[in-house]
Amino acid sequence: MWGMRLARATARGAMTPVTAALACCVAAGCTSAATHVAGTAPATAARTTPAGAAPPLPARAVPSPGCTSAVSGASELSSVRSAMLPVPGNPFGVVATPDGRWAFVAVQGVTGGSSVEVLRLDGAAAPVLVRSITVPGTPLGETITPDGRYLLAADGAGAVVISVARAEAGTAGAVLGTLAAPGATGAAASAIEAAVSADGRFAFVTLEYDQQAAVFNLGRALADGFGAADYVGGIPLGQAAVGMAVSPDGRWLYATSEVESSSAPRAAAVARPADTAPPTGSTAGTTAGPKASAAAPGTAPGEPPGTLTVIDLRRAETDPAGSVVATVDAGCQPVRVITAADGTQVWVTARGSDDVLCFSAARLRADPSRALVAAVRVGEAPVGLAAVRGGSLLVVADSDRFAAVGASSDLEVVNVASALAGRPAVVGEIGAGAFPRDMALAPDGTLLVSDYQSDELEAVGVASIPGG
Repeated sequence: MWGMRLARATARGAMTPVTAALACCVAAGCTSAATHVAGTAPATAARTTPAGAAPPLPARAVPSPGCTSAVSGASELSSVRSAMLPVPGNPFGVVATPDGRWAFVAVQGVTGGSSVEVLRLDGAAAPVLVRSITVPGTPLGETITPDGRYLLAADGAGAVVISVARAEAGTAGAVLGTLAAPGATGAAASAIEAAVSADGRFAFVTLEYDQQAAVFNLGRALADGFGAADYVGGIPLGQAAVGMAVSPDGRWLYATSEVESSSAPRAAAVARPADTAPPTGSTAGTTAGPKASAAAPGTAPGEPPGTLTVIDLRRAETDPAGSVVATVDAGCQPVRVITAADGTQVWVTARGSDDVLCFSAARLRADPSRALVAAVRVGEAPVGLAAVRGGSLLVVADSDRFAAVGASSDLEVVNVASALAGRPAVVGEIGAGAFPRDMALAPDGTLLVSDYQSDELEAVGVASIPGG
């Protein structure tokens, strides 16, 4: 059963499921934004717009923040109800089905082997682990087609495609096939996040080390069998291409890159692990010299900005190379992106500057230099994010992936209306396991969070979060 979190999560293996009762939560939706605010005072939103309406975007534009080690320093929200569910390895991507009955978690086995875990959701209780589906490679980010029929887990040079119905029922043949970009081997076979077009016909996968998002004809693969002909082409992005999100109208695709493409080669320019590299404590993919003098954990002195790229999704289906509409600076090491407020707002976590950034979707296309309208300082190394409570709140996963001195992992809550209005916006923080990474909001208002290093899935009762 659900329980009230009374203390922050600790290291791997220290958690056990909690068992107190919790009433069913109801929440959904999105919205967002903020202005650099570093304070601990709880924020409340002034009722300047009709109930349920998104606050207007500010007319101002703000500069893209650079790398920094400063964080918000929020107080703990001890009354928030949550539960921990152990999983058999390091969880990465998490997604809930549109009907709210099931969830899937991509897990990297600690001792070898990877799987997609199938969970049954119940708004009055913690999720229940039902079964495991063995998959080839290493599944990372996940998405489900809009009709709820297929699950895609970014893997290798593309994505593993799974039948949702077979996965739920436990019948054989749940893994239908694999999408793979030709020639993407070794470091280039670094699929990390997946997205699907609104009609479910095309799939998009960021290849972190290949500076592109691969485009696949998913409809053809499902109809004719999986093969080389499924690959349409690559959308050019920056170094360490990671996050992706499709606009609610299906017209635009947004993608983040940790470093702009015009910078020096990654190994020389970025002295810290990539998103798919081993986390805290690893030296893989780093250069020792610059890291020692970095201004913030996991960054290099003078590191170039990361970017947010706007893509014409329909054109990407036939001409990926010519589909980029605009590319803008998006802080230091942007890693995840979501849309909010019916797609009018685009939110990005800037991991290296400890910020969440709000862009005007309209300005990204019409006036890119003025598209960044707000930024709010959060906790250490933010990664995943979700807009909840009808978009009145933003929950951000402060991963602390580089083990900064005095920092910790948590989930930070931001009041959207206060942030957009330029008032103190940080509501507080919710305890989390080690390295909270990705998030998914289930239709019943349960926020699912993959706590990567503590081998747990956290389920948060969104209705118990104050400040919305």
